[in-house]
Formats: sequence, C-alpha cells, structure tokens
Amino acid sequence: MLWRASRESRVARILTHLLKMRIYKDIFTGDEMFSDTYKMKLIDDVLYEVTGRLVTRKQGEIQLDGANPSAEEGLDGTDESVESGVDIVLNHRLAETYAFGDKKSYTLYLKDYMKKLVAKLEEKSPDQVDTFKNNMSKVMKDIIGRFKDLQFFTGESMDIDGMVAMLEYRDIEGESVPIMMFFKHGLDEEKF
Repeated sequence: MLWRASRESRVARILTHLLKMRIYKDIFTGDEMFSDTYKMKLIDDVLYEVTGRLVTRKQGEIQLDGANPSAEEGLDGTDESVESGVDIVLNHRLAETYAFGDKKSYTLYLKDYMKKLVAKLEEKSPDQVDTFKNNMSKVMKDIIGRFKDLQFFTGESMDIDGMVAMLEYRDIEGESVPIMMFFKHGLDEEKF
C-alpha cells in the first residue's frame, strides 16, 4: 500500500510539473531557446547556465529529462535517421552559427545586443536597468575571456539580431558536460 501511495504521489508531482512547465523564448525573435526541464543556475541575476546532455536518438524525437525511451518502446530493427548532439540544441531546434570569427566581432555583437536589451528593459522594467548594467559588465568580461572555448547558437529562425546562446563544455566530476548560457533579460518566460 505504501509503495502505491508513494508511486501515485510521484506521478502527481511529475504531472504537476509538466502542467506548469516553463518555456524560455527570445524576446526579439520569439524563438524557443530552452525549458525548465533542465538543471538551471542563475549567475549574477543576468545569465542562465543550463546543463545539457549529449544524446543520440532517432531524428525528430524529443526526450525530456527523466524520460526512459528504452523502457517506453522496443527496438524494431529498422534503419532510421539518427542524430547526435546536445539535448537542449536538438529539443529546441537551436542552430549553430559561425558568425563570430574572432573575439572582436563577438564583442561588437554583445555591445549592440546589450543596447537593445537595455532599451527593452527601460520600457518594461526600468527598476532593473542599473542592476543589469552593473552585473552584465562583469559577466560579459568573463564570457569574452573564454571566447575560444565557446560555440554559438541562434534560435530556430537563425536570426542573428536575436539572442545568440553560448555552449561550453566543462569538466564536472571527470565528465565533459555541455553547459548552455542564455541572457536572462533577453528571454520571455511562458508557462504551460
């Protein structure tokens, strides 16, 4: 009886979370960038670090954290297209961009993008502008210092005028873990 009650409450928690899932979209393009199904950390109130996983799966298949696809379907032995990559990139149809050949071009993009964000903040949340400017300068300096270790991704529309997310592989407990970074103030949060 205890096992059944425990299982039912676990299922209820999962369903509640799924019903309240948050999708984070680019405020300029409307592109879906990531969801709260991943482990997230907010850095200096301006940058989300989202932990991903390297996955291999059938093309077009979406896997959320906690899913067990091997238990949900059997192998049918057919040849199907397979895709590999970071789950966040695959699930949210992010596109790698090679727009920044060097640190200087990326720095120029960041400065222009930050001006657009400040204008949006002044319009929507003027009380956050000073905190944003102070914290963002520190975060930008850190990001630019790691430029050579980063890969860059746009949303599905591939619009370079929107947010360009960053991907960095970090050594965590002896494993290379993909960490994606998104600017908090460049996102709209939608609840589902």
